[in-house]
Amino acid sequence: MARADLLLALVRASAAGDAATFRRSLEAVIAEERGKQHHVLADRLAEYLSVPHQQTSSSSATANGWSPGNGVSQYLLELRPRLRLDDLILLPETSDAIRELIEEQARQDLLRAHGLEPRHKLLLAGPPGNGKTSLAEALADALALPFLVLRYEGVVGSYLGETATRLSRVFDAARTRSCVLFLDEFDTLGKERGDTHDTGEVKRVVSSLLLQIDALPAYVVVVAATNHPELLDRAVWRRFDLRLDLGPPGRQQLEQWVDRFELRLEISLGPWRSAIIETFRGASYSALESFALDVLRRMALNPDATAIDVIRRRLRLSPEAAVHVAAR
Repeated sequence: MARADLLLALVRASAAGDAATFRRSLEAVIAEERGKQHHVLADRLAEYLSVPHQQTSSSSATANGWSPGNGVSQYLLELRPRLRLDDLILLPETSDAIRELIEEQARQDLLRAHGLEPRHKLLLAGPPGNGKTSLAEALADALALPFLVLRYEGVVGSYLGETATRLSRVFDAARTRSCVLFLDEFDTLGKERGDTHDTGEVKRVVSSLLLQIDALPAYVVVVAATNHPELLDRAVWRRFDLRLDLGPPGRQQLEQWVDRFELRLEISLGPWRSAIIETFRGASYSALESFALDVLRRMALNPDATAIDVIRRRLRLSPEAAVHVAAR
C-alpha cells in the first residue's frame, strides 16, 4: 500500500477540488506502486490521470502512463544499465557527491520525517568522452531504477508549440514511476534565451522545459549532460541541486586506468605504463577505452603476438601519439 502521507494528500486534494495537487499525488502513488512491482494497480491508477482534464475512454486515458505503446516510446528510450559505479574512474569529490545523492534517495523517508526532500536533479558538464553518459547509467544501476533516455529526434518538432507539447508528455510519463531520466546534449533544449539569433519558439521551449524540471517529484532523478555549459540559459543552473564537472583524466586517474588495463591483460606492463600515460596525457576516457579495445582486438586476431608487441605498435599508430609528437 502507498504511504499514508500520499493517500492523505490524495484525499485532501480530491475533497478540495485541487486538480493539480490531486494529479501530483496520484503520480507519486503510481510511481510507488510501480516500484513495488504492482504494475496492474499502477496501470489502473494511471487511467485516472487525464480524468480531471477531459472525459475519455480508458484506452485513451492511459496516454499519460508509461508503457511501450502509449505514445511516448518514440520520445523515450528505456535502457538496461550495464555499468556500475565501481566500473568508473572518478575524482574523489565526484564519487563522494554521487554517493551522497544515492544515500539521500535510499533514505528519503528519513529526510521527509525532518521536512526535507532528497536531491534529485543532477547537471553534468565537460568535454565529450569523459563519462557523463556512463555516470548517468551507473547511477541508475546503483539506485536500481529504470534508465530512460530522451530521444531528441522524436521530441524536437518543426511546428509551433510541437516540441513543448511533446516535452510535456515525456515529463508526464516520467512522473508515473521512479526512474532516472537522462537528458543528454542538454544545451540542445536548454540554450540561452538571450541569444538574439534564436526565435520566440526556442524561448518558449526553454521556458516550458524549466517548468517541467521544477515540477519533477523527488522520486524522478533527472540527469542532464552538456558538452557546452557556456550555451546553457542562466536560469538552468539553479534548477539543479548538484552540478558536477567531468573532465579528462589527470595523472592519478591515468594510473588507475592502467592498473585496470593490466588486470584485463593479466600482465605487468613494466616500462610501457609510463609510455601509455605520456601518450594519453590530456586525452579523454573514451580515447583510452578505444585504445584498450584496439589492443584486445589485435591480440584476439593474432594469438602469437605478445601483449607488449601489440601495445607498442598501437601506441605508435594512435592519434594521441601523433598529437604529442607534433607538440614536441
